[in-house]
Amino acid sequence: MKKLKNILNRHSGRARGTVVVRHQGGGEKQFMRVVDFKRINYDVQGVVEAIEYDPGRSAGIARVLYADGTRAYILAPVELKAGDKVISSETAPVEPGNSLPLKNIPVGVAVHNIEITHGKGGQMVKSAGSAAVVFGSDENWILVKLPSGEIRRFNPESYATVGQMGNVEAKERVWGKAGIMRHRGIRPSVRGVAMNPDSHPHGGGEGRSGIGMKHPKTVYGRSAVGKTRNKTKYSNRMIVQRKGGKALIVSK
Repeated sequence: MKKLKNILNRHSGRARGTVVVRHQGGGEKQFMRVVDFKRINYDVQGVVEAIEYDPGRSAGIARVLYADGTRAYILAPVELKAGDKVISSETAPVEPGNSLPLKNIPVGVAVHNIEITHGKGGQMVKSAGSAAVVFGSDENWILVKLPSGEIRRFNPESYATVGQMGNVEAKERVWGKAGIMRHRGIRPSVRGVAMNPDSHPHGGGEGRSGIGMKHPKTVYGRSAVGKTRNKTKYSNRMIVQRKGGKALIVSK
């Protein structure tokens, strides 16, 4: 629908003319679908008109017609199909496509499009085939196990959508040739060891001499191996268990 999409402006990974994200540029003209991550039509039931393709994401989207006459795109979970009814409400039934607070979702239910900050809209678990699981509760928090295996605390009032994200087979796609990536706006990535030493820390040397250092580095000179997460990151206190079942984080 024309009202629910805009032309995607490309910046080729640049801010004020400076490259801030490498390997971006070119690509086909695309229309960005306006997806309702907030599910703002509270307590208004909608009917799924169609499941559509979105060039800007790996998962499909569902076009919903609400009882008040408005239309919106939402992320389409696995079991959602045309003709199904969806709603965003505190009292919504726990069915695929419905959005409700985490505190009202039973343990063991798969969810996606989870709010980190209540009212901001879904920020986590939005790619094709991904799903988080409501794990339990901890004092005043709801514990959710993310697709990575990490267990994390969330505000009980934060909304999440029931179901696993659709297009599960997306990860099985074979892209076939480099030209497909160029159509997507992804430019080639050159190995650091193939560069000059002034272009990458791994560059230089006579012949195939390796990276020439004990540990690999990024193009900016920072370590690229081991624990690279910021130790003072604001969200560390929300992590109960790292992915892989490692080290519990004790909250103060």
